[in-house]
Amino acid sequence: MSDFRPEPQRRPDWAALVIAVFLALVAGVMLWDSARLADLGGYSGVGPASVPRVVAYCLLGLAGWTALAAFRGDFPEREPQNPSPILWIVAGLAAQLMLLHIAGFSIATGILFAFTARAFGKRNLAMTLPIGIVFAFAVWVIFAKLLMLHLPPGPLEHLFFPGG
Repeated sequence: MSDFRPEPQRRPDWAALVIAVFLALVAGVMLWDSARLADLGGYSGVGPASVPRVVAYCLLGLAGWTALAAFRGDFPEREPQNPSPILWIVAGLAAQLMLLHIAGFSIATGILFAFTARAFGKRNLAMTLPIGIVFAFAVWVIFAKLLMLHLPPGPLEHLFFPGG
């Protein structure tokens, strides 16, 4: 005698379906945008719209594959998500963008470094903030003074390089 147990009904993976829809939307926008480009392929048939179309069709294929896997339940169970590290990194990026022209590159990027270190588990901001500022200042010196590329100076940069 066989032991017949009905297989439990699988529900679609809604997160994967959202990803599939997003991929399809990006592909649609790329196809729409490439349709507006002049097709200057000449004799070879390859023009400025060719590569965006290829990428868009690949994204459509990935969207279909992701949707199929979502309906079949092929994705493994995901671990619970912890949004706190993401929020620390986003807050660091926002602080850097807001402070870049006020505080200068070194201080703004040092704050980003400290917040990112906090997101990765370093709790002591009093230690990571000065380390980040020193590293960012070294990067500023290399790029602004040695390579002559423009990075926004702030009070720290003006302290070591007055008038420059």
